[in-house]
Amino acid sequence: MNLPNKLTIFRVVLIPFFVAALLLYPESNQARLVADGIFVVASLTDLLDGKIARKYNLVTNFGKFMDPLADKLLVCAAMICLVDLGALPSWVVIVIISREFIISGFRLIASDNGVVIAASYWGKFKTVFQMLMVIVLIAAPLHPGLETLGMALMWIAFVLTLVSLVDYVTKNRHVLKEQR
Repeated sequence: MNLPNKLTIFRVVLIPFFVAALLLYPESNQARLVADGIFVVASLTDLLDGKIARKYNLVTNFGKFMDPLADKLLVCAAMICLVDLGALPSWVVIVIISREFIISGFRLIASDNGVVIAASYWGKFKTVFQMLMVIVLIAAPLHPGLETLGMALMWIAFVLTLVSLVDYVTKNRHVLKEQR
């Protein structure tokens, strides 16, 4: 197994530790810092695994499948935790998770037809802003001024979620027509 794939697996392994740090002691500033630190490290592995895979030609089918799945698991787990903590509205998370299911469905249909749907720049921007939103919202109780920034990032992530959904569907609608 190559390094990018190990980083992807590491990101998935970090998720339960992140969730435990954030939810077991929700009033603890230290637990929030630990959770935020774990989330930052996990988010950085997303950046690193892709760069390493492309630079050293280590792109694998496993990585193509698991990397976006690991991102979705990490970000969705974090947002669900933030709903539980009252830091994020549930309707925002429902829309974001729904988008992920729709895109995953498109990718499955495309894959069945031998078509690979690559990540778009809109999707990458969406992921970056979702990760930034999570980092800031976890830290917001420790630094009250961050709450406004967290809400701004939430709206940006929400809009990018919708834009990336429309972009994927528009660019790949032929996939639905080309079913075997």
